[in-house]
Amino acid sequence: MADQAFIQPTAKYRSDYQSPDFTITDLDLVFDLYDTATRVVANSKVIRLNEAATSLELDGDSLTLVRLQINGNDWQDYLEQDGKLLINNLPAQFDLLIETEINPEANTALEGLYKSGGAFCTQCEAEGFRRITYYQDRPDVLARFTTKVIADKAQYPFLLSNGNRIDGGELEGGRHWVQWQDPFPKPSYLFALVAGDFDVLRDSYKTVSGRDVALEIFVDKGNLDRAEYAMTSLINSMKWDEERFGLEYDLDIYMIVAVDFFNMGAMENKGLNVFNSKFVLANSKTATDTDYQGIEAVIGHEYFHNWTGNRVTCRDWFQLSLKEGLTVFRDQEFSSDLGSRPVNRINNVRIMRGPQFAEDRGPMAHPIRPEKVIEMNNFYTLTVYEKGSEVIRMMHTLLGEKNFQAGMKLYFERHDGTAATCDDFVAAMEDASGISLETFRRWYSQSGTPVVEVATQYLAEQKRYRVTVKQHTPATPDQAEKQPLHIPFDIELYDSKGGVIALEMDGKPVHSVLDVTEAEQVFEFENVGEAPVISMLREFSAPVVLKYDYTDEELIFLMVHARNEFARWDAGQILLAKYIKANVARSQQGEQFELPESVIDAFRGVLLDETLDPAFIAEMLTLPSENEVAGWYDIVDVDAINKVLSNVTTTLSNAMTDEFSAMYHSLNQGEYSIDHEAMAKRALRNTCLAYLAYTEQGDALVAKQYAESDNMTDTIAAMAAANDAQLPCRAVQMADFSEKWTHDGLVMDKWFVLQGKNPAENALANVRETMKHTAFDLKNPNRTRSLVASFCANNPVRFHAKDGSGYQFLTEILKALNTSNPQVASRLIEPFLKYRQYDEQRQALMRTELESLSQLDNLAKDLYEKVQKALDL
Repeated sequence: MADQAFIQPTAKYRSDYQSPDFTITDLDLVFDLYDTATRVVANSKVIRLNEAATSLELDGDSLTLVRLQINGNDWQDYLEQDGKLLINNLPAQFDLLIETEINPEANTALEGLYKSGGAFCTQCEAEGFRRITYYQDRPDVLARFTTKVIADKAQYPFLLSNGNRIDGGELEGGRHWVQWQDPFPKPSYLFALVAGDFDVLRDSYKTVSGRDVALEIFVDKGNLDRAEYAMTSLINSMKWDEERFGLEYDLDIYMIVAVDFFNMGAMENKGLNVFNSKFVLANSKTATDTDYQGIEAVIGHEYFHNWTGNRVTCRDWFQLSLKEGLTVFRDQEFSSDLGSRPVNRINNVRIMRGPQFAEDRGPMAHPIRPEKVIEMNNFYTLTVYEKGSEVIRMMHTLLGEKNFQAGMKLYFERHDGTAATCDDFVAAMEDASGISLETFRRWYSQSGTPVVEVATQYLAEQKRYRVTVKQHTPATPDQAEKQPLHIPFDIELYDSKGGVIALEMDGKPVHSVLDVTEAEQVFEFENVGEAPVISMLREFSAPVVLKYDYTDEELIFLMVHARNEFARWDAGQILLAKYIKANVARSQQGEQFELPESVIDAFRGVLLDETLDPAFIAEMLTLPSENEVAGWYDIVDVDAINKVLSNVTTTLSNAMTDEFSAMYHSLNQGEYSIDHEAMAKRALRNTCLAYLAYTEQGDALVAKQYAESDNMTDTIAAMAAANDAQLPCRAVQMADFSEKWTHDGLVMDKWFVLQGKNPAENALANVRETMKHTAFDLKNPNRTRSLVASFCANNPVRFHAKDGSGYQFLTEILKALNTSNPQVASRLIEPFLKYRQYDEQRQALMRTELESLSQLDNLAKDLYEKVQKALDL
């Protein structure tokens, strides 16, 4: 893509929203596909909405305008300037024909129409359609699309687009055409086109009303045996959405296409989902259990968008969480209903407490419904998606399943076929349930992570237990003043034998979810016969930081007795956090590491508890990441954190060697399968291996598992253990894996991740050398994320080397991607945005790199916004 003259971008504000002056009701598209000169003819039926308007403004990017007609006549009264086409002196209703020429092969940004391997592919969310034709590229313009695709038949036997196939035929010169029609009005961001030669996996699904839907998954030649699980997940998604939400699929066909070059995980285009191949392709030889779980979740997510995103879309991009937060909640529930609810919840909470909380503290902090933005692609954040999902979950907690489902039903009745807002969704929930969410609405407009401080007092003579709850949200760069939020605060009280104490207030039973709505509230419970142990924020009932002075004994008690498995895990995490923090302080004072026997015994008890799901035990024994621990501090000591977490690992491994070894050998399985029980056993077995890697038997044990493994889960577990513990067998394994899988980029991504996370002192030199590998391609987002992002984001002690070499490396990559793929660059820059959380020396080094980027003449909008916000702090 050619460099563009730098124009300082300007911010857009939610408050400036104006409905369009014109709308397009129907769009007829014709694509004549060629690698470097594709012709696009767009025929629109346009209707004026604002009687005073006579000019239509259309968006365009990297287009050559060939022809412009109004009602069949050439039209000269227009202005083409700064990515806009302004057409003047228009009638109230007209047919608009625009012909453009585009160059898919040169489109390295992977937005609009581009080449992925040997196939044509599109990605139009958020603002990619303007790279295809001049159009009202905004989500509140909904049209019925008809699309004719023309291409060389030998090269591109499959010509796909949205909706149902209605016609097709042969042309001279070996070309052919297929026409598609989508009967449901949609915004341009949901448009899709794919042309290529694929292997196809076909199946069908009979909906609850008896309609037969054809299911097709398109994959690169030779990958058909890796599409079965995606198909199973799709069918499970369709069935689950009917059973849990009463939502039925509405077209005659549902297609998924897996492509290698893709900026996102997947895209929910109506009837034609385009997926990053990472979230489609899997078999036991190439995919880990984590990959399988990711495929199930992402297949579900994009399918669930058919109603929460497609049938009801968002009015403007500031409302993105309307579709994304809601759909993430739905895919989390899907995965929880089909798998382990506690394990799924734990993994969701890890994301919140790690990277999302970090986002809340950084220069890009924003509410789940942001107020302003420069680059729309920068809206695709953990705050909008993951915190947005937590806001939906809190609503579900407050209303209950029955009322929530009634709210969903009313939401669809009111808004099907329209572009809605977050307020519309909350209003439907209120009206269906009769429960006010007035204070709760603040979650949509307030940024940052609330801090909830709790104090308790047992009044023995009155048999009362007093719980005082205070909440405050620290100031964020975008908002200095904060208001109290409506926090659903789930608690449970236990007696000394582990029995649950019923909650009573004013002589009446009280629900376990307390409504915390003020800056400070006191809850006093009656008939509490003894000083209880309190379990709080069960199921992570709100995305907040909890501060309470638990004793070790209370936490160990909850690890054993809490009825809620999430609460048991959380107690273990709080216990670990106490000693991680204490030992970071000791390390900074030059004192020795200490971990009491009582803490070790508590985790030993978890490992040996035969009543627990092995997958849950694996989560209990997994330490918080270095990034999560970094989030506990205003100023991060990366070296001390790394040292302490290493000491916790080695201390537990040495103290529990016999137990880890016995458990590891007892969980050895025969034939590989992907059912939950088998996955759970592998999860715990490989967690044991990760600890055993630090013992005397570690190298032999890890080498044996790698040599004997018949599945990718155990193979990668062995390699990760060797990598983390820097075992002698690591070099042999890495070389062997590379030789076996060099031809398969998707599998090599796992190898690249390990290279990026390699804790060796020469980690950066190793990454630079790895970039020369034949399987690596900086233009491929998957390769770049696997190697570069794993080093910069997930190898903190090496990335934050005091000589600044890691920072210089990231700047080099960002400058290379700035013009070729700014979306990927915008994701990679995240570690720089936290520079003020480090010591003065590191701050200065990172600021130098940010200033270097800010001085680029052609800095992309994606990067400009983040660089400026970081520097302006």
